[in-house]
Parts: sequence; C-alpha cells; structure tokens
Amino acid sequence: MRGGTQVALISDAGTPLVSDPGFRLVRAAREAGIAVAPVPGACAAIAALSVAGLPSDRFVFEGFLPAKATARRAHLQALVAEARTLIFHESSHRIAECLRDCADVFGGGRRAVLARELTKVYETILDGTLAELVERVDADADQQRGEFVLLVAGADGDADAAKLAAGRRVFDILRRELPPSRAAKLAAEISGASRKMLYDAVES
Repeated sequence: MRGGTQVALISDAGTPLVSDPGFRLVRAAREAGIAVAPVPGACAAIAALSVAGLPSDRFVFEGFLPAKATARRAHLQALVAEARTLIFHESSHRIAECLRDCADVFGGGRRAVLARELTKVYETILDGTLAELVERVDADADQQRGEFVLLVAGADGDADAAKLAAGRRVFDILRRELPPSRAAKLAAEISGASRKMLYDAVES
C-alpha cells in the first residue's frame, strides 16, 4: 500500500470494520499516511433500525454484549436510564439468555425488536415486549439460529429510572470503601433510589 497499491476489504457478512477489531487496521493505515475510503454497503444495525418502528432520530450502537452473565447484566444496568434506542449484536448461542437478562434489567414490558438473518433466506423480524420476545424465542428453536440484531426502546425518562441510574453511580463509588449493604443504604439516601434495587443490581 505504501507503494501505491490499492487494497479493497470486502465482506459477505455486512459492512466490515463495524463491531469487529478492524478499526485497528484503519488506524494503522492512517498513521502510515495511507488514505482510507469507505465503500457503502449493508449494515445490519442500520437495516434493522429502519424496519423496527422504534425511534430512530437518536440511537446508540452497543455492539456485542459481554459473554459472561455477570458482566453482561452490569453493562445493561448502566443503560437502564438511556433514553436513546439501544442496538445490540448477539450470537445464536447467547440470544436466549441475552433476552432474559434484558427483560430482567430493563423490565419485561420494555418494547423491543429482534431481527434475525437480515437480507438472507430465513430473515425474521419479531417485535413486542421483551417478555414476549423471551417467550417466542424460547418456544422456537429456529429463532435461536443465525445472526441477530436486538433493538430495545430507550427509557421513557421516568423518575425511577433516573434515580436508579444516579444511585448506581453513587453506589459504585461508595462500595470501593464500604461494605455493600452500607454503600447501598447511603447511595439510596443520596439519590432517592430504592436501596434493595441498588443492592440487587450489583448482587445479580
């Protein structure tokens, strides 16, 4: 490339360099003074958003959630009060537990859309509440195969969600120095969030 050769990176699985480590290649090329130009192509996250029927004026792409349950739930907890539409990628062997964790953390009544195998023969798009999606995926093995984009409606901005988010930030700071029960009690007093919800969020 330094000698002037043009190299094209292509993929049959959507736009390359999105939600993969390819950004390091781009960064290295730019640092070496090599021009990098995009070639527009299919992007699963945006394709799913365009047909989800969820607010698309403001959204946040979170990529793949952590594989381990504890880390995944902690990541979701940090997004409880996020008002923008949430977009996740997920794999076939984790989609069922991912949906259950989302329902537990965000609440089963939160609206969501699950897009599977977009632009392929077995494409399906399921919408409903998170609780409904859990039931539909658990009941149908075919809905646990392929590549997934999960879109979750943002928080409606209610006071409880905002209090919980604020309480978690305070709790995360206090528990570095205090026992969890004491940290949860003080964080609840400071933020107005439920002490039990704060403690349970960390213990889960």
